[in-house]
Amino acid sequence: MGDFISNRIKAGTSRMPHRALLKASGLTEEELSHPIIGVVNAQNEIIPGHIHLDQISEAVKAGIRMAGGTPLEFPAIAVCDGIAMNHIGMNYSLSSRELIADSVETMAAAHGFDGLVLIPNCDKVVPGMLMAAARLNIPALVISGGPMLAGRLVTNEKVSLSKTFEAVGAYIAEKIDGATFHDIEDNSCPTCGSCSGMYTANSMNCLTEALGMGLLGNGTIPAVYSERIRLAKHAGMKIMELITRNIRPLDIMTEAAFINALTVDMAIGASTNSMLHLPAIAREAGVVLNLETANEISAKTPNLCKLAPAGTHHIEDLYFAGGIGAIMRELSELNLLDLSLMTVTGKTVRKNIENCVNKNPDVIRHAEDPYSKTGGIAVLKGNLAQNGAVVKRSAVAPEMLTHSGKARVFDGEDGAYDAIINGEIKSGDVVVIRYCGPKGGPGMPEMLSPTSALAGMGLDKEVALITDGRFSGASRGASIGHVSPEAAAGGVIALVQEGDTIQIDINGGKLELDVSDEELDKRRASFAPKAPRIKTGWLARYARLVTGADKGAVLE
Repeated sequence: MGDFISNRIKAGTSRMPHRALLKASGLTEEELSHPIIGVVNAQNEIIPGHIHLDQISEAVKAGIRMAGGTPLEFPAIAVCDGIAMNHIGMNYSLSSRELIADSVETMAAAHGFDGLVLIPNCDKVVPGMLMAAARLNIPALVISGGPMLAGRLVTNEKVSLSKTFEAVGAYIAEKIDGATFHDIEDNSCPTCGSCSGMYTANSMNCLTEALGMGLLGNGTIPAVYSERIRLAKHAGMKIMELITRNIRPLDIMTEAAFINALTVDMAIGASTNSMLHLPAIAREAGVVLNLETANEISAKTPNLCKLAPAGTHHIEDLYFAGGIGAIMRELSELNLLDLSLMTVTGKTVRKNIENCVNKNPDVIRHAEDPYSKTGGIAVLKGNLAQNGAVVKRSAVAPEMLTHSGKARVFDGEDGAYDAIINGEIKSGDVVVIRYCGPKGGPGMPEMLSPTSALAGMGLDKEVALITDGRFSGASRGASIGHVSPEAAAGGVIALVQEGDTIQIDINGGKLELDVSDEELDKRRASFAPKAPRIKTGWLARYARLVTGADKGAVLE
């Protein structure tokens, strides 16, 4: 049967019972004689990013069979952050990453697969699957479901999911009428696929390419294009080559590969959630990736794209402009990438991108003419964020890159959201939302509803928002998240009082509470963290085990 990992479940006299069970599933002797490939399908019927993944899976399985393998499919869970937003469902979003990693690891190790083709699309599923691939270190690659096409309103404006959340604030503020509100609701998300801006799902699918774990086009070929099906077939064929050549995830996900991915991250203006996911994947690969590394890379990497919500372009525009390959080609002109690294194509980065061309400099700026000379993400530090905080600098209005304002303090998202929509937040304020970190949430919920309400009401250029929670990639404005240590861990954010002055300097990397050390010591002496909101079930266990955002919110 060849020298396969799957021999542990199919070869020799002692494995006769195992073969009997495999035959009970309909497998033939001929199929058992080939490598057995796990096809990990995160399809479900509630998420638009995942509803079509059965088509991707069937194409992958066809490719595996064409290349001489035996595909066997098993499922993975997936949470839609948009649907989970602004209620208890959001507490389960980030935490689902760990469940996905654990379940993929469990299924693959228990059943002796020779390789894995991983089919995610939305936010936590991509990193969760990559974490499992690193742990298992059997040949594996990712083929995502692809991005949604942008929507079009009756005005012919191209829009994406962020428009829907911002429309809520705009409607409440009477900036749009009911007809426009319903036009946005009906037409912003027109197809299956991951939402069409540079949000977390598309960020991670693009970074999978940059990391070397996805084929060229993985991050940008639209979900509804036949090219996506062809790519899936090639992914199925490619896994067989990886097995033959014994190319494994840890041969690809090296320290240099993560530096490449971080560099592309800064160039494309990816979601701030990448600052949770890349370190978490790296940890499983035995690589230390911290916020200081991110800032060092950001300082020398130009921001070449402004996709929604930072700009008017969408993922389909990046696709037509040449995709991640064209971005990497631009970065290579500045010698910012290691082009010698192996990838799941079985070729080096250099070979993968040698024919890639920037077809539209309006979408992908040339390296010598960037949107900014520094990257799309900035890490801030100061007494308010001693271990760091993260902001999507490319989505911040120039006038908010430095800001000083009075703190408006809320222990949770609901109170802050109500204050925003009720007109209680004024120009110049700094909204502080705490007890939303990995432990305090628990699960580090996203703050898309408050940031979108601010934007929709026209306050995104006048009000900053700071949280120990996190933001959707769809958030824009001076939205500073991942404040660490978090409130539930006794961080200084827990000591902020109503009316305190907060100083923000994004380009300078500073986040300061304008309160003396002596006063903070007084407040700390009487401080007691709030009790966890959720005391039972998976999230209670998660809260006990999870680390801080600065460590990727991984479990220990």
